[in-house]
Amino acid sequence: MEHYNMSKGTTFYAIGLSYKKADAEIRGHFSLDETSKVNVLEQAKQNGIESLIVTSTCNRTEIYGFAQHPFQLIQLLCDNTKGTVEEFQNVAYVYKNRDAISHIFRVGCGLDSQILGDFEIISQLKVSARLSKKHQLFNPFLERLVNAVIQASKRIKTETDISSGATSVSFASVQYIMKSINQVSEKNILLFGTGKIGRNTCENLVKHTKNEHITLINRTKDKAEAIAGKFNVLVRDYANLQEEINNSDILIVATGAQNPTVDKHCIQTSRPLLILDLSIPKNVNNNVTDLGNVTLVHLDDLSQITDETLERRKAHIPVAENIIEDIKTDFNAWLATRKFAPTIKALKHKLTDFATAELDTQRKKMNDFNEAQAELISNNIIQKITNHFAHHLKGDDVSTDDSLELIKKVFQLETTTNNA
Repeated sequence: MEHYNMSKGTTFYAIGLSYKKADAEIRGHFSLDETSKVNVLEQAKQNGIESLIVTSTCNRTEIYGFAQHPFQLIQLLCDNTKGTVEEFQNVAYVYKNRDAISHIFRVGCGLDSQILGDFEIISQLKVSARLSKKHQLFNPFLERLVNAVIQASKRIKTETDISSGATSVSFASVQYIMKSINQVSEKNILLFGTGKIGRNTCENLVKHTKNEHITLINRTKDKAEAIAGKFNVLVRDYANLQEEINNSDILIVATGAQNPTVDKHCIQTSRPLLILDLSIPKNVNNNVTDLGNVTLVHLDDLSQITDETLERRKAHIPVAENIIEDIKTDFNAWLATRKFAPTIKALKHKLTDFATAELDTQRKKMNDFNEAQAELISNNIIQKITNHFAHHLKGDDVSTDDSLELIKKVFQLETTTNNA
């Protein structure tokens, strides 16, 4: 299947950028918060785009959708972020049709993650799909595709050990702390930000460090208190942020602000301070490294950590890829059926017209014409003919596009272009 067109002249694209070529600063330029995602969807509708989904995480921002040209999707991204088209062209990728489908499978199944086996992206895809559906930008093709990716990710999770060891940015940050800090259970840890990464980091801190000196701060205190109640940690007001930073040995920043929320002026202590910035865009100003007592680590640095568990995960990649190919085969079979369904439907109508005309002729010629029997026989013949054509079109050794054109020409069929 070379074309996945929902309407005449459109192609299925995946456009975006990731940690592979774009550093944290550039990824920050193209980061989309929740309001910006909605703006992208609304602008897409105004521009006549019928279906797309938008994802933006700490290590990638992507748009999957149907357009006449990929620049339509690139422009949507640039119009709603700080990023420019020139920046995008330097670090980005554009996939279409088969390659776009393969890409979303690898992303959703953790094979393209910054940390191999990190499945947090699949929940992001689910949220993005719900948002597009809410804005009526989620056609049958995308719905079926996202469901197929979810199915593949579930199978890979259950049938392989590629995600053993809780591979994620939040786990990697706790792993780094445990390897870098002596007597970590006795240190004062401040977690600033309680979004998804913040919540997961808090859970990993409690689980792995056995530390009873963990404090949470969030701009919205209610959110911090909800997490604190679950993990039995302390909560302080946002107004006390600077005071708490200066009482801490370890600061983890996981906020969603578009500009730095922590800089060297917040730090008025000479005690050693390890800062981990898990935010995109970066939420810790690099000027903190002007202070001799501060060590700053960003999530891109954490992703470089390799250990024996990561090496073990790599051994499961071939099995994961086989699972993806299995699910993709089913998806492509469905897609092929969707593609020729309008032609088969039109053919059936044409054959029914032939049968109706012939039955009218025979009815006039025969006094003992058996209406019920004649109609049953003609319907059975029509069904056998259409089934035969459908079976032919499903064949791997057949050029579906050529066959469809021949059938339309021979039977003088008119079909809709809503093929996918």
